[in-house]
Amino acid sequence: MGMMKKINASDAKLNMLFSAPVYFEDGKNMFLAEGRTVKPYHLAAIKRWNIKYLLTSGQAIEPSEGVNIERMAGFDKQKLAAAKNASSSEAASDIEELEEL
Repeated sequence: MGMMKKINASDAKLNMLFSAPVYFEDGKNMFLAEGRTVKPYHLAAIKRWNIKYLLTSGQAIEPSEGVNIERMAGFDKQKLAAAKNASSSEAASDIEELEEL
């Protein structure tokens, strides 16, 4: 496991995701799995338990940076093809841009 970085819990935003698992302050209990998005119940837990910071060896990916997710999450071409077939034309054009990177 890489070097753990502290993230202010108040910086966690809805739909944000991370390139590695995110842990609570103890560094043992997982807050968010790699590649999973922050949901309302995650934000509620931060407030309820007065969580000050989270730990991760990865980095935050803003929802608007979704085009970088494919590279960070290590998607393979099969997953990309499946996503392209299953998604709307707008999402498919995003995936085509990814393949050009």
